[in-house]
Amino acid sequence: MTTEDQMTTSEQLFEKAKTLMPGGVNSPVRAFRAVGGTPLFIKSAKGPYLYDEDGNRYIELINSWGPMILGHAFEPVEEAVREAIQHSFSFGAPTRKEVEMAELIIDMVPSVEKVRMVNSGTEATMAAIRVARGFTGRDKIIKFEGCYHGHGDSFLIAAGSGVMTMGSPDSPGVTRATAHDTLLAPYNNLAAVEQLIDANPNQIAAIILEPVVGNMGCVLPQPGFLEGLRDLCDRHDILLIFDEVMTGFRLAKGGAQERFNIRPDLTTMGKIIGGGMPVGAYGGRADIMNMVSPAGPVYQAGTLSGNPIAMSAGLAMLRYLNEHPEVYTRLDTIGEKLTTGFRSSLEKLGLNFTINHISSMFTLFMTDKVVTDYGSAKSCDTALFGRYFQSMLKRGVYLAPAQFESLFLSTALTDELVDEVIRANEEALGEVMNA
Repeated sequence: MTTEDQMTTSEQLFEKAKTLMPGGVNSPVRAFRAVGGTPLFIKSAKGPYLYDEDGNRYIELINSWGPMILGHAFEPVEEAVREAIQHSFSFGAPTRKEVEMAELIIDMVPSVEKVRMVNSGTEATMAAIRVARGFTGRDKIIKFEGCYHGHGDSFLIAAGSGVMTMGSPDSPGVTRATAHDTLLAPYNNLAAVEQLIDANPNQIAAIILEPVVGNMGCVLPQPGFLEGLRDLCDRHDILLIFDEVMTGFRLAKGGAQERFNIRPDLTTMGKIIGGGMPVGAYGGRADIMNMVSPAGPVYQAGTLSGNPIAMSAGLAMLRYLNEHPEVYTRLDTIGEKLTTGFRSSLEKLGLNFTINHISSMFTLFMTDKVVTDYGSAKSCDTALFGRYFQSMLKRGVYLAPAQFESLFLSTALTDELVDEVIRANEEALGEVMNA
């Protein structure tokens, strides 16, 4: 028997992929570097399950990093795509569905008066920052440590030595000039934001953040934090941008801004609005959005923006969510049941790990510290998380392959499957803690 014969299909595909693509993947987290082992190559998915190329089945707790809020291959979305592809895949020209999508987003998201469709969350955040700079005539932005807004140059900035320090590039290829205009603050720290504003008077165009963070694990805003940012922006003529690529249409019909009753000036969206198709959008106050070409001087364009297949999938998804508010009640119930079970297991095993949770987003942090920002998140035992991830995978549960990622639940999870995940979690924790 050859070595290749002993390899799984996923292992064989990964070995080949590494010769063809950087790191063998098209997005870094998929390489399993943070958890070890070989990434699974997925063949299909339906409802609450993933199936890999070797025929293994897994309970799905990532849901394509958020879009599959109703489970995989949701029939109304599938049907919409089947109908749309009969009429060609792309026109590069306006369509009725773009108008219907814009109308629906404006109806559902409290702060959005006008919207522009793009092809990804990264495109949306890049454009929103450009529009904010064009509208205000200012250059600098404030972002928060641990908040990820895509791979645009302005966002790949590491923290300096303190809240008053300019950022420095966090990736080769990002210039120091770009980094100079990005200021860093710790999440949940209003005093740090105020210091930055005072140190850069009339220079800050926007503050951008995930209203609930998903990219250092699930981290919630502390009481008064979002309200404080809104007040600071109002007092200093700074635009407040909510990056709701993850939270939009997930935490409520109108996203985190509806759930927390805070109205940003601009909102970026993605994931769920495409029903699984590549899509993004940004929108907000009409006077700001009217700066966007061809209505205004801020240029932004895209050949595939408003793609008819993506619009069809997204419309089917958003219409269902808009017409079925019980989806959010069910997601809250699933999230509460799952995290209550996890906490019970932690208590039973004598472990003091931290769980952050809101509705259908949650993270089990391998630390006994309260996690409120990037600094406290970094106290996690990432090696232990890697072993835990593999132990859960062995038990048929597919988690995010990194400690610093939120999990995303779907309505396809039944109570019986939630119980199965809770049992697997307790067994996996017992195994890795006693190893």
